[in-house]
Amino acid sequence: MARPHQIAYRRVELGVITMTTFADFDLDSRILENLKKIGFETPTPIQAETIAPLMAGHDILGQARTGSGKTAAFGLPLCHLVGGGSKAPKGLVLCPTRELAIQVTKALESFVERTNIRLITIYGGAPYPPQNNALRRGVDIVVGTPGRVIDHMNRGSLKMHDVKMFVLDEADEMLRMGFMEPVEEILAALPEDRQIALFSATMPKQIERVAQKFLNEPVLVKVESNALSTDHIGQRWLRVPSRKKGETLLRLLAGEDRGSTLVFCRTRAGTADTADRLTNHGISADAIHGDLNQSARERVLNRFRAKQLDVLVATDVAARGLDVNHITHVINFDFPENAETYTHRIGRTGRMGAIGNAITFVTPGQTRTLKFLIKDTKAKIVEMRAPSPHEIAKLKRAHFLEVIRKRMDEDELAHARKWLAELLEGSEKTAEDVAAATLQLLSDRSGVQTAPSTDNGGPDERPPQSHEERDQINEVELYIGFGRRAGFQVGDLLGAITGEFGVRGHEIGRIQMQDFNTFVGMRRETAERILSQSDSLTIRGRDARISLSRNNGQGGGRGGDSAMSNRNRGRNDGRGAGRGAGRGDGRNDSRSGDDGGRKWARRVGKKPRWAESKKKENQ
Repeated sequence: MARPHQIAYRRVELGVITMTTFADFDLDSRILENLKKIGFETPTPIQAETIAPLMAGHDILGQARTGSGKTAAFGLPLCHLVGGGSKAPKGLVLCPTRELAIQVTKALESFVERTNIRLITIYGGAPYPPQNNALRRGVDIVVGTPGRVIDHMNRGSLKMHDVKMFVLDEADEMLRMGFMEPVEEILAALPEDRQIALFSATMPKQIERVAQKFLNEPVLVKVESNALSTDHIGQRWLRVPSRKKGETLLRLLAGEDRGSTLVFCRTRAGTADTADRLTNHGISADAIHGDLNQSARERVLNRFRAKQLDVLVATDVAARGLDVNHITHVINFDFPENAETYTHRIGRTGRMGAIGNAITFVTPGQTRTLKFLIKDTKAKIVEMRAPSPHEIAKLKRAHFLEVIRKRMDEDELAHARKWLAELLEGSEKTAEDVAAATLQLLSDRSGVQTAPSTDNGGPDERPPQSHEERDQINEVELYIGFGRRAGFQVGDLLGAITGEFGVRGHEIGRIQMQDFNTFVGMRRETAERILSQSDSLTIRGRDARISLSRNNGQGGGRGGDSAMSNRNRGRNDGRGAGRGAGRGDGRNDSRSGDDGGRKWARRVGKKPRWAESKKKENQ
């Protein structure tokens, strides 16, 4: 066993590699035929630099991004060297998650088609009897997760004495998930003359320590090492208050020219809530997290792979092993815990040499953490802003017109032309009139505006308003019978009003969300237009009663115009408007304003509410 100072590293950087073909490697002819069948022609950099040393019997320490082709890099030599017909396994591949283990097995199966090499995948959550029976009959390659491999070793059903090649895939993720102790236990159980290939996207010190302990003079293959292997991904960040994340995500999905999108949330509840929000706004989305059983997760992942889902929302652990080449965007809805997590997240996009896109939501309190992330990753992460309604409408029109253009190029329009001739017969209208009417009809059903949008800003980009303009847009208040206790956020409410009633963002004024109800400021004509359509509003699948706030514009109840203007002055002067008597006259009592708020606070021995609010904002 080599000591640390004896380890020989051969460094390989992207752009220095002489590309070759798979035929140049001395692989089994049946494996080469299978590669042609599945469309493998030219090795990727990690494959070109890894296959030959593994075929020659060297240990490998490989560092490459996810999606660089490392499964074939170790899988082809493994399948060639183990042969077939073994009683005890000669190859063992260890993966951090069952999803990745299944994915690796599928890739290896495609390499060994029409050979006698037998494979099995063993992972937690699956029944033991089928795995025991397969191991008893004999397999050549085992692909598994650490926990289940240890279980079979302890039961005596998995024999390690004949293992010739051991592969540790995504070692840094093993470390992050706390699997390094069982990994070292498995490594210690291998025979002395085994060959080891260790792959990791990043190389923390703990991984280097394991390599120094167990690998024998490994060849270091380091591909795309700069900026933590993410140079091929366009990285941006977006400043978003926590309460506006949901609304901003909807705008981002609508305003980005994108394909399949992966959204990362920190918690299981967060993934479910985010997927529900997207679904309620007409986006095909679903979530995967730790609470789903294996069959449910596979159903969701298969739908995403088949492009039946537009957006997949996932936790970090649940997304491990996700091998989908058509992900164009990764969105970090919740900020990643560290640089390694960030690298693994955004590595889901830009697969197989494609250009990827990664967007990270950053709350005001996380800007300092972002600076540390940029320093650790050495990546260029540029600031962006959320798309405005004008930009979203422009993109929708472009996609809509592109669909029309493609349809015009098709030949199967004879019946449509005949129908058009019948429609024009005896009419003063022209074909251009019919086309315009048809476009308008289709655009209405698709939610695409035919008229150019004059709104160049969204809710976060409104131009500054004068006091008079604010008073006008908050002329009356719309009462909504749901509040924070129902689990809703301002973004849910805003999206429901704009989507259900066709109200533009700039038509909505101040939103006051309380525990059990909400008041939305707007012009009287806007409120009347809404109420003429319905007396209820559907928010995330639940119906809420809506009505004009009592005595709007008459100085009683919540105070109408007077209440709105008085509350405005209370906030500008220190947000000290008190509670109790005076609600009917717009809360304009002796406690309003900065000085009154402080006096009231001293009397009751509490901080004024505006001070508590300011403290929370600073946190």
